[in-house]
Amino acid sequence: MTWAEWAAGETSRIHAAGQWRAPRDLDARGPEGTLSADGRTVVHFASNDYLGLTQHPAVVAAAHDALDRWGAGAGAARLIVGSRPVHSELESALAAWKQAEAAVLFPTGFAANLGTITTFADRNTLICSDELNHASIIDGTRLAAAETAVYPHRDLDALEAMIGEQARGRRVLVVSDTVFSMDGDIADVTALADLTARTGALLVLDEAHAVLGPDLESGADAHVLRVGTLSKTLGALGGFVAGPRRLTDLIVNRARSYIFTTASTPADAAAALAAVGVVTSAEGDELRARLRANVDQLREGHPSPIIPVMCGDEQRALDAAAALLDRGLLVPAIRPPTVARGTSRLRVALSAAHTLDQVRGLRAALADLDLA
Repeated sequence: MTWAEWAAGETSRIHAAGQWRAPRDLDARGPEGTLSADGRTVVHFASNDYLGLTQHPAVVAAAHDALDRWGAGAGAARLIVGSRPVHSELESALAAWKQAEAAVLFPTGFAANLGTITTFADRNTLICSDELNHASIIDGTRLAAAETAVYPHRDLDALEAMIGEQARGRRVLVVSDTVFSMDGDIADVTALADLTARTGALLVLDEAHAVLGPDLESGADAHVLRVGTLSKTLGALGGFVAGPRRLTDLIVNRARSYIFTTASTPADAAAALAAVGVVTSAEGDELRARLRANVDQLREGHPSPIIPVMCGDEQRALDAAAALLDRGLLVPAIRPPTVARGTSRLRVALSAAHTLDQVRGLRAALADLDLA
């Protein structure tokens, strides 16, 4: 079989499964924009810009200033000549924000998970991973030279038993999202930290979506690495890991996705640095309160801005997304292979930038479709 024949066959199989996807351009600045394909104006509920900081004047201005000072790109890896003062300043700010000794920047959150997991997981390691962890965590475990055991979602009793039964003298690395990206539910991070401290395991927490928590208690990070992203709460682009310096220094020296890639653009780093300043200020508290109010409008008490509207059947999810789009509301349908068969859904992502009227409009539309 030639490569052309193989590609044609794979394409046909994806089309036959009804799972062919392609990007659609949205000309947007904030939650409202225009679909380039047909010129329709829509309000979208699909962005991870949870606090609206992609549009914050201080964040945008910082990126402009960095472009003027350092240009469009870093031009090299951090360990060569790609490190600019703004990269180190951002790492210090991220470490302070996360109450950690140090932080290490990566060009994306995906790269941060790959680099962190592969740095610490070798043939003498057992990785224990929640079954609903993000794809970047899954790929990190696949790249690591370690055995991986998957525990049932948020089942800490099963995790403890797994460590006791399967570790067999090996070091243990436990990895979990704190907010799960498709369900919007949360891990019990305090219990995870307690369990890993008791068992001597290293805990890696992916906090990418944890804009409203859960938060790890101060002082509980002796054996905890916290992976984050600059592209969601902070409105820029990049990833990081924060934790004890003895561990972050190893990441700098061992993580291939750090060593062998060009440094983040100075503009992204500067934007994220300004965003940390906003997030840790009184204005940040106000933005989180606004986001909390928007979440409560749609599903009171839900712990994150990711709200799944379960449809089950793939076609029902697609039909619901199409019906909402007809009303000017863009909410993506999530279906296999992204989620398990029979669990197709609409994934609503809320932002502090949404107005209450926009959120109420979505709530009314979902009610009309019997999806509230």
